[in-house]
Amino acid sequence: MTSVVHKWNVHPDHGWLRGKRPDAPVQFDEEQGLWNVYGHAECRRMLNDHETFSSNTARLLPVTVEAALLEGDLSQMDPPAHRDYRRLLSPAFTPRRLAALEERVAALTGELLDAMDGRSEIEAVADLAYPLPVIVIAELLGVPPSDREMFRGWADDVIESFSGFSALDEEEGGNDIREGTERMRPLLSYLAGHLAERRRHPREDLLTELALAEAGGRRLTDNEAVNIANILLITGHITTSMILGNTVLCLDADPEQAARVRADRSLVPGAVEEALRVLPPAAVLTRATNADCEIAGQRIPKDQLVFLWLGAANRDPSVFAAPEVFDPGRDPNPHFGFGGGIHFCIGAGLARIEARYALNGLLDRFPALRAVPDDPPVFFETPDMVGVRKLPLHTV
Repeated sequence: MTSVVHKWNVHPDHGWLRGKRPDAPVQFDEEQGLWNVYGHAECRRMLNDHETFSSNTARLLPVTVEAALLEGDLSQMDPPAHRDYRRLLSPAFTPRRLAALEERVAALTGELLDAMDGRSEIEAVADLAYPLPVIVIAELLGVPPSDREMFRGWADDVIESFSGFSALDEEEGGNDIREGTERMRPLLSYLAGHLAERRRHPREDLLTELALAEAGGRRLTDNEAVNIANILLITGHITTSMILGNTVLCLDADPEQAARVRADRSLVPGAVEEALRVLPPAAVLTRATNADCEIAGQRIPKDQLVFLWLGAANRDPSVFAAPEVFDPGRDPNPHFGFGGGIHFCIGAGLARIEARYALNGLLDRFPALRAVPDDPPVFFETPDMVGVRKLPLHTV
């Protein structure tokens, strides 16, 4: 059986995608001066121990990220600040709010699929996987969905310019981050304008809530509110776009499982979860040690940068039987596709709803979904992200 990884040569340097396991679950990279963690149990422990393994990793990088960009960045926060800021966003993603959003997700999916009717070939990312989540998150925030093409360009810049790997090289990484920061300024200015308008004229949207919010007993600064909105806008659509594209590719690479899912739609959620395991959008997360610690027999000193390879942990044979097999019926499936611990993706519930409606819609509308050999999918090239940015498909 040809896996999706081998069929399209996804990230050729990532041996864990091809069934190769490291000699040990925790290893020190002398050249990079950091620790790599590949085991599922080890990643789970670190994700759930924020006191020892801090999310504030920028302090250990050889490059400098503008302090203004880090204000309000939940991904760099530990408790109690992380708790205070996350509480601002949690009401937008409660089960009740998500249930209310389902009707809108269903309607948008239908509209986007209607626009594809009668076509023998579609581009799944541009036609569905990108616009669906970006419209939803834009409407949730309160910014015009008509600006989604601008969002896409800005989001791609962020993904490509702020890779955790480029930041490890002082000269090259410094240049990348400076360039990425400049490319992101139009988005930050755009959001700042909307937030200022909300303070003058409040509405019923998430931007208004951020404009008027307090955290830790004080009102958010303009910069903090802009950065939170920026993270929500980018992560709120690009991750879901990757999830749907990756799920379609996994099914394309395994016709037997694709037929199984078509015949039994109760397997659609499982197919999404299995794609999150096999091709997780966030392949690696970083942590910084706050104290000396021991993991898998390795002594890791304080103030060390640690790379948690979630993609490798998702294929740990001690946890997943036949880890190279794409199985929509896999149960249990304790993957790290949405991270873990206190930083578990706050929008995971919404992403699952969007992916479920989109995949069911594609299967309902089109009798076949086949990748185009002469026009192969295009993947993001950054090593810490696994996902398609372009996915042509035959539909008959």
